[in-house]
Amino acid sequence: PAGLLNMEDPPLMLFTLGAPGLGPDSLARSLAVVGSRNPTPQGKENAKAFAAQLQQAGCCIVSGLAMGIDAAAHVGALQQPDPERCATVAVVGTGLDQVYPRQHHALAQQVAQHGWLLSELPPGTPPLPHHFPMRNRLIAGLSHGVLVVEAALQSGSLITAQQALEQGKDVFAIPGSIHS
Repeated sequence: PAGLLNMEDPPLMLFTLGAPGLGPDSLARSLAVVGSRNPTPQGKENAKAFAAQLQQAGCCIVSGLAMGIDAAAHVGALQQPDPERCATVAVVGTGLDQVYPRQHHALAQQVAQHGWLLSELPPGTPPLPHHFPMRNRLIAGLSHGVLVVEAALQSGSLITAQQALEQGKDVFAIPGSIHS
């Protein structure tokens, strides 16, 4: 995808698993949705609802398959997938044969049916702490903007947001309740 070619440190290669017929052009309109691994129930619902509406409006939702907001974003994007468009991309910090966290195995399969699983790490690579900042730069690179939901001050979500800003992309935030 063009967004990755224009990065300061582009990946040498990518491993993908996904829906046949979806190419890099399916990311022409993409937005990352990232945030807390321990969100409030309202934050999780907001991420899911925003992702669903954005996907229905033609955006491909990019996230990291992590607990909390990432998973909610993927679930929202998968509510009414259009087989002609990429619903969601999960950028992972492992090899594609290693689902992390393990409880997201079914979600990873759904993502692969209606979008892509993507990694720059070869098969067999386990989840190691230094892989996740690498993953975050790919999330920022693939997306035209980043929506951050309830992120902690020291979090990978804010790393993703910072990298998006450095790449000249828009960053949006839902720091807390939007209903009061």
